[in-house]
Amino acid sequence: MQDFTRRTLLQGGTALAATGMLTGPALFEFAKAWAQSAPWKAEPGAKLTVMRWKRFVPAEDDAFNAMVAAFKAATGTEMNVFSESFEDVQPKASVAANTGSGLDLAWGLHTLPQLFPTKVLKMNDVADYLGKKYGGWTDAAAVTCKKDGDWLGIPVATVGGYLTYRKSAVEKAGFKQVPSDFPAYLELCKALKKNNTPAGFALGHATGDANAWVHNILWGHNGWTVDKDDKVIINSPETAKALEYCKALSENFIPGVASWNDSSNNKAFLSGELFLTSNGISIYIAAKDDPSKKDLAEDIDHALWPVGPIGRPTELQLAVPILAFNFTKYPNAAKAFVAFMLEKENFEKWLTGARGYLTHTLNAYDSAPVWTADPKNAVFGQASKRALPASGIGTPGEKAATAIADFIVVDMFANYCTGAKDLKGSMADAERQLKRIYRG
Repeated sequence: MQDFTRRTLLQGGTALAATGMLTGPALFEFAKAWAQSAPWKAEPGAKLTVMRWKRFVPAEDDAFNAMVAAFKAATGTEMNVFSESFEDVQPKASVAANTGSGLDLAWGLHTLPQLFPTKVLKMNDVADYLGKKYGGWTDAAAVTCKKDGDWLGIPVATVGGYLTYRKSAVEKAGFKQVPSDFPAYLELCKALKKNNTPAGFALGHATGDANAWVHNILWGHNGWTVDKDDKVIINSPETAKALEYCKALSENFIPGVASWNDSSNNKAFLSGELFLTSNGISIYIAAKDDPSKKDLAEDIDHALWPVGPIGRPTELQLAVPILAFNFTKYPNAAKAFVAFMLEKENFEKWLTGARGYLTHTLNAYDSAPVWTADPKNAVFGQASKRALPASGIGTPGEKAATAIADFIVVDMFANYCTGAKDLKGSMADAERQLKRIYRG
């Protein structure tokens, strides 16, 4: 990571200034005043090593780095921050948890803190401080990070994933907008394929994109991995209907989706091969920022996930919680940094820098300027409130986190949609794996 100093802060940054970020002397002075009054005082000589997922929106990374720099300058805490791909965050956090070294904080995905419930620093005081100050936490975000009443981490944000589409292609297919119900949505995808403007959704190990759309279909048919008592119920008529619907949908996709990762659909959409997919706002941002793609950006819009027979939203959004390991030598500095990240003077500007890629989990940020800065951003502001926890109707804990991390639901859908296994075999395989996770 670049070594940010007070001099760097005072110089400011053109990228941040362009997005309305609190930069330069203002950022430093805020951080200095905050550090003096904060409930947590960084230990003398504190050094924090922080791992985060690799950014998809450069301005978000700029905002995050400026925040880190301000915290370092104001508290004297040495900050070593590095980024990893979505796929590598959980394995590297697991290594740190098992060895008791290497990381102080890990900013990861879904229910990451639940993977190491005995290895994390409890964050009850940080959660209470922020929740009381900023209107409380959204339901799924709180459930994602809590176990037996304790906060195992803090739900920094949600990477909202919704439908990104070409307006012209949808209209040519005979629809004024993306339908909000499953049957009409399938008809849209059929029409898009017929017009050689196909849809495409990841069926490979894409942590964000693949998990999002297959869970929406599974849950939308009232199919679940486990019930409220954590009994495995994946092998069900509801799951069978979800698989059959998904296979009908996938027959209209662009070729190659079975091997897609989280960046594959971005590339296909921006190259003009793909006309409907699920993603964060990053495709739209990339198009807006490329002068050669001005027409594409104008043609892009976003839509909420369609609702299935269950009759209510069943969205799995990508939670991005941060945890501190309990073997850190600097617990006060770790808590101070997490709280500092989510203070309004930082977070509202950070949301602006993320340009809709990150969605707040604290209710006070419903009115953040980013959601009205561009009408095409508005959909993403709903992600945290419409989401279900990654456990569905089950208990959000280590077992549910493992099921997500192991792509059990994704692989079940992929096996059936690609013909690798038949309907019964796909469900039986997922059932067998889930029972191994949930035994005892």
